[in-house]
Amino acid sequence: MLVSWNSTNQCNMYCSHCYRDSGLKAKHELQTDEAKKMILEIKKAGFQIMIFSGGEPLMRPDLFELGSYASSIGLRPVLGTNGSLITKEVANSLKQSGFLAAGVSLDSLSAEKYNDFRKKNNAFDKVMEGFENLKIAQVPFQIHTTIMKWNAHELDAMTDFAIQIGAKAHHIFFLVPTGRGIAIEDQIVPVHQYETILTNIIRRQVNCPIELKPTCAPQFVRIAEQNDVSTRFTRGCLAGLRYCIVSPIGNVQPCAYLDIPLGNVRETPFDVIWRDNPHLQRLRTEEYTGKCSQCAYRKKCGGCRARAYYVSGDYMSEDPYCDYIPNEMP
Repeated sequence: MLVSWNSTNQCNMYCSHCYRDSGLKAKHELQTDEAKKMILEIKKAGFQIMIFSGGEPLMRPDLFELGSYASSIGLRPVLGTNGSLITKEVANSLKQSGFLAAGVSLDSLSAEKYNDFRKKNNAFDKVMEGFENLKIAQVPFQIHTTIMKWNAHELDAMTDFAIQIGAKAHHIFFLVPTGRGIAIEDQIVPVHQYETILTNIIRRQVNCPIELKPTCAPQFVRIAEQNDVSTRFTRGCLAGLRYCIVSPIGNVQPCAYLDIPLGNVRETPFDVIWRDNPHLQRLRTEEYTGKCSQCAYRKKCGGCRARAYYVSGDYMSEDPYCDYIPNEMP
C-alpha cells in the first residue's frame, strides 16, 4: 500500500499537464506538526510506502525532517520530483534523512521540447544535473515519463536513456485530463494506440534490465497475462484499494486524477478516513458497470476509475479508454 502526499502546491515549473495546477504555495498548507500527525496515522492505516510529491516537494523547508520522521516510524519515504533542484547537497540530505528512492519526471530527450512542456528555460539541463547528483549520493532513482501524442515516438529511446544513466526503473504515465491537463486533452493517445503502446512496453520488459511500469493504464496487467509476461504487479488501478493521495492542505482523495473529496486530515484522522469513507468502500466492492462488469480481468485490471469519472460522472462505470471486448475472451 502506498500513499502520495502533495506536500506543497509550490513549484518552480508550470507544467502543461499538472493535475494539481501547481505554482504558488497554497493557503493553509499542513504545518510540520500536522504533517507528522498525519504521517503517524498513515502508518496506523497499514501503509508501507509514502511518496512526498508536490508541486515540487523540495521547495518545502521541512521536507528532510518529515522524511526522517516517516522513516523512523517504519514507513518507506520516497520522493516524487521534477529533479531540477537536486544539487549535491540536496541529494546528500535525501540520503541522510532516509529517502529510499526518487522518481524524477522526464518527458522528452529534446531539451527544447522538454523545456517548453515544463515552461522553464533551463529545466532539461538542471534535471540532467539532478540525475548525476543522485548517482553520486547513491540515492536510487527512476524516470517518470508522461506519454502523449507529441512524445509517444520517443518511448523506446527514453527507456534506453534510463538504462544508460543507471535508473532502476522507467515508469510510463498515461495522461488523464485533470487540472491543467484538461487543456491538453487533445494530446491523449487514441485508444487503439494506447493498447499498442502498452503491448510494446510489456513485450520489451521480457529482455529489459530495468523495471518498466505503465501507470494510469491498468490494462497492462491484462496485456502482460495475455502475452505470458511475468511482472510483480497483480493489480492495475489501485485507487481507493491500495493507494490514495493527500493534498497540501490535507484533503484526501482516491487518486491524483480522481478529484473526489473524502475528508480532511485536520478534521478526521487519516486512518479513519481510509477505513470508513463511503466512496472508498464503494470502490472496494469492485462492482463496476458497463463492459468492465463483464470482463474476466475486472479484479486484476479494474479499469481507470478517474477516466470513467471524467467521461461519465460515475467512477464505477466502464473505462472509456479500454479497447478490449470482454466477449472475445477465451
